[in-house]
Amino acid sequence: MKNIEVEVRSFITENQYKKLKKRFKKEAVFIEEDEQITYYFDSKQDLRIQKNNNFSKIWLKKGKIHDKYREEIEIKHNIEDFEKLEQLFLALGYKVEIKWFRKRNTFKWKDVVVVLDYTKGYGYIIELEKMSTEKDKESTLDYLKTKMQEIRIAITPKSEFDKKYQHYKKNWKQLIREV
Repeated sequence: MKNIEVEVRSFITENQYKKLKKRFKKEAVFIEEDEQITYYFDSKQDLRIQKNNNFSKIWLKKGKIHDKYREEIEIKHNIEDFEKLEQLFLALGYKVEIKWFRKRNTFKWKDVVVVLDYTKGYGYIIELEKMSTEKDKESTLDYLKTKMQEIRIAITPKSEFDKKYQHYKKNWKQLIREV
């Protein structure tokens, strides 16, 4: 069962973002442009709710944030249910820890999903993703690294993502107002 999301990612500049978007519109299949609002809750697990252009969902990612591979569990709902999902988790005693406001462009590049993100107050990111089995996750990771080399983007170290995430987590309310 392919339930392990394997990904590599990098912070990129606005200029790189524009160039990559143009490149993938030529070389890949454009899947969609999406506006996403995601709330992270203060739970022991990585528990989230999200509303996008098509639906809302409850989303649990096992493991630690920015791990190269993590098991995911998603339960989709109608887009109108987002506020009810928030009310449910608040009633259960969870607090919203972070809110993210993201514009995402998704492409299918050969057998890899490419996402180009702009997140308000956080910046521009490229992610290459591929679902894998537990057994094949290391070889899938190696494959994604070669694809990142092919587009000449250096993978940002996990420590840099963790540092930026902690800064955003502490300052997100101010950061989203400044942009």
